[in-house]
Amino acid sequence: MRKNRGRTGRKRRRKQFINQSHKLEYIQLRKWLKERGFDDRNLRPAQFSDTGRGLMTTKTFQAGELIISLPEKCLLTTGTVLSSYLGENIAKWKPPISPLIALCTFLIAEKYAGEQSVWKPYLDVLPKTYKCPVCLEQEVVRLLPEPLRRKAQEQRTVVQELYTSSKTFFSSLQSLFTENVETVFNYDALKWAWCTINTRTVYMKHSQRECFSREPDVFALAPYLDLLNHSPNVQVKAAFNEQTRCYEIRTDSHCRRHEELFISYGPHDNQKLLLEYGFVAINNPQSAVYVSADVLLKYLFSADKQRNMKLSILKDHNLLENLTFGRDGPSWRLLTALKLLCLGADEFTYWKKVLLGDIISARNEERSLNIAAKICFSLIEETQHILHQISQMKKDKVNLENQLALVEVLCLEDLTILQTSAEILYNLHTAIT
Repeated sequence: MRKNRGRTGRKRRRKQFINQSHKLEYIQLRKWLKERGFDDRNLRPAQFSDTGRGLMTTKTFQAGELIISLPEKCLLTTGTVLSSYLGENIAKWKPPISPLIALCTFLIAEKYAGEQSVWKPYLDVLPKTYKCPVCLEQEVVRLLPEPLRRKAQEQRTVVQELYTSSKTFFSSLQSLFTENVETVFNYDALKWAWCTINTRTVYMKHSQRECFSREPDVFALAPYLDLLNHSPNVQVKAAFNEQTRCYEIRTDSHCRRHEELFISYGPHDNQKLLLEYGFVAINNPQSAVYVSADVLLKYLFSADKQRNMKLSILKDHNLLENLTFGRDGPSWRLLTALKLLCLGADEFTYWKKVLLGDIISARNEERSLNIAAKICFSLIEETQHILHQISQMKKDKVNLENQLALVEVLCLEDLTILQTSAEILYNLHTAIT
């Protein structure tokens, strides 16, 4: 489904691909799906030169056309789990487990069942490993930019706590297995199942069941459909159709025959894509480089008597978060925060006008642009240093090559954004001086 450099990398050229329809795992998957009412002839699994595994069209799709309709029988949901051999144990367990844990448990159990699993044709095409931050080695996580590095650590903690809190429930399933459940439901197994659900499910709201906790039950694994890769440049409409009882996707884009068909996972920047899905989209128009409040404060004047009041105003107006550099330069939020922090003592009473986007003075404009440029150049140096570290580690840590390549692509995208922003800031500064 994905390769080292992410699942996009859009280039306006005819992409190279290798049809994968003849492979045994896809033949068995399509046969299995056909038995459940899905017999699509318009999409074929293929290996693409720049995105890895995906689905290729065998016909031209027009904007607004239905590209895939997957029957409910093909979907793996909590309803599937409750109707299985696990259902009775789940129904009587107190306190109730979450829908997420129910799905994780089912995936682990079915994978353990191997040839005996009804879901084997689907399980066989699922990734064996993932590149979500929870799966990355700590020395690779340390190379991630903020706030992604912090969120990566939070993700690891969430999965570890989920495993710890679920061990008692896993133990209650011992009668269903000949092997010790601690071996079957180990941490690596849960991590794989969690990543499978986090990266591959579609949104499908289910009614609340008493046997589950109050967490939203909105997951559905969609075999074959989940081979569709993400592009930030397409829009789709996706939902479960109550009339046809199928999960349907319609594209808003034109797609030619023998091209890869893309869907959109949402308007996510690259940090979000890496965090949630484990890949980076090259030339992603949504991408941005984040500036933390700590970085911001490094360049401000500690002697400013109104400093604390300014910070309080920014905090009250939620202007200390999501401060970014993008492909179109520093964001309005970042420049507004800097303009307010750069107000002179004689200008401070005009702080409300700053929030409204008014120009206070030429001095204020110049000072804020100067600090924005300093921050930008500092981030460029930091990113170049990380890229140098990655280059060295790729030589010394061959086993981490794939993980390092992923972070390298993210950093190269960030570097492009920062260099573009530096040029824009130079032009803005030139225009006012």
